[in-house]
Amino acid sequence: MAATTDQQEHTGTDNAPPAPRRRRMGCVAMAVSVFGELLITAGLVLGLFVVYSLWWTNVIADREAGKQADKVRDNWAQDSGPGALNTRNGIGFLHVPAMSGGEVLVEKGTTSKILNDGVAGYYTDPVKATLPMSGKDGNFSLAAHRDGHGAKFHNIDKIEKGDAIVFETKDKWYVYKAYAILPETSKYNVKVLEAVPKESGKKKAGKYITLTTCTPVYTSRYRYVVWGELVRVEKVDSERTVPKELR
Repeated sequence: MAATTDQQEHTGTDNAPPAPRRRRMGCVAMAVSVFGELLITAGLVLGLFVVYSLWWTNVIADREAGKQADKVRDNWAQDSGPGALNTRNGIGFLHVPAMSGGEVLVEKGTTSKILNDGVAGYYTDPVKATLPMSGKDGNFSLAAHRDGHGAKFHNIDKIEKGDAIVFETKDKWYVYKAYAILPETSKYNVKVLEAVPKESGKKKAGKYITLTTCTPVYTSRYRYVVWGELVRVEKVDSERTVPKELR
């Protein structure tokens, strides 16, 4: 009987150490499991953020831009005379066939608050844009998002020299031709906005248009720039017949 007791005690002593190891293994497994779940959750959150940034903001921006565009065209239809320029809802529409994005409403200013509504904005700072309706020489400089919030300039890299850039107002069509492209420059390079954009190769005053946006796609590290020069102006007829470049 004693021998049996000794054997049980001996056996119990030999089997005692594995229990703590099992507990340690259990803690490690639990930690790995929790960490894995956190990674999955983080991945889902990141994925939802990407969907929101690159898709849902486009939906919201396009919806808002559409409302603003309707207001502008309604105002044009109700006003029979040229009148004073109303910049509250927008000054006109940009058409660039090479970008294949349809018309783009142009509003005053280039702040995020304005551009996030899925429109293009003309610069008021640091260099003031010269509006084509003024009839003066200068640079009609514009900016728009390349991804998210309508991404109106997403396909700006599709524009080639010689392509048409058309700006539509209530009374006139301003037809420009792209003549120079700068695929990458510093976002602090404001010289591209000057009245005479010398970086585009021009040395004399003229009637220019400049399109700017972020590059590479999905970043805001640099700026992509396209320059155009006015080639003619057409009056808007009663049918609002578009210029041949847009047919």
